[in-house]
Amino acid sequence: MLGIHLNPAAFMKRIGDELLRVDPRQIQNLADLVGARHQLGKFVFIIGNGGSGSNASHLCEDLGKGSLRREDFDTEKKRLKVISLTDNSPYLLAWGNDEGFDRVFLEQLKNLASEGDLLIAISGSGNSPNILKAVEWCNSHGVETLGCTGFSGGKLISLANHSLHVPLDDMGIVETVHLAAFHWVVDDMHRRIGLEGKLPSPK
Repeated sequence: MLGIHLNPAAFMKRIGDELLRVDPRQIQNLADLVGARHQLGKFVFIIGNGGSGSNASHLCEDLGKGSLRREDFDTEKKRLKVISLTDNSPYLLAWGNDEGFDRVFLEQLKNLASEGDLLIAISGSGNSPNILKAVEWCNSHGVETLGCTGFSGGKLISLANHSLHVPLDDMGIVETVHLAAFHWVVDDMHRRIGLEGKLPSPK
């Protein structure tokens, strides 16, 4: 927890420094993968635990609504199909209580996911068993996978098909950097979907 050693100004500077260490090509790739699902009419699923679960819910809400303009709301405009699997508490608790917490995302994906969909799996440590089980199943069933990790990346960084990695041993800042990257992806989806053809791709 770097904040126990740093004052607010130093803490904020450290966040800025860590943002600049992230490979922007990985953020662009995440946006391209999401954009491809919109074009294909496929689903984007998002999973995570704790703060990463909160980021999963936040990203889902932003992609679902923030990719549109207000004037699109009452039209037949093609929308992005996006679901956070962190948000149905009774469903999560039923699987967790009856069969084990490591199955809470896997079993939902078995009900919902199809070949060609995308799973965004967020795990700061990269070692959460319920995340790894979900990614393993997706990899063997034609669902493309992207792992959002911190620290060393854990098992997830090599298990997932794609990666967004924050190389830092501080969970709070890792989650902050993930969310900043996600906000750019949402803006890019607004350009692609809401503004459709009105703006060129950013240089």
